Amino acid sequence: MKGGWLRRWFIRFYGGAKTARPDDLAPTLARIASGRLLAFHNDGAIFMNRENLLPSRSPGYYREFVAPSSGISGPGPRRIIVGQDGEIYFTGNHYKTFSRLN
Repeated sequence: MKGGWLRRWFIRFYGGAKTARPDDLAPTLARIASGRLLAFHNDGAIFMNRENLLPSRSPGYYREFVAPSSGISGPGPRRIIVGQDGEIYFTGNHYKTFSRLN
């Protein structure tokens, strides 16, 4: 995995104390940690935090990943946002609100 930071947060997330999270995100988190991307242009892309709802960081700090939605053929509204220091956020409503998962 490029730079190893995804592997580090995955180990930290699954190896330490876990907070409540939607159980159906586990396959997406495992996919992200393995370095596999979906065929959507924004899967693995830099997340710019234009909404300013996450802590302010330098450009390129956050990456976004599609969390597939049941019954939707496209990317849908669900995303996992990962910061380079290992923080993981989830939005189920296309960036309107975020919940920290770790």
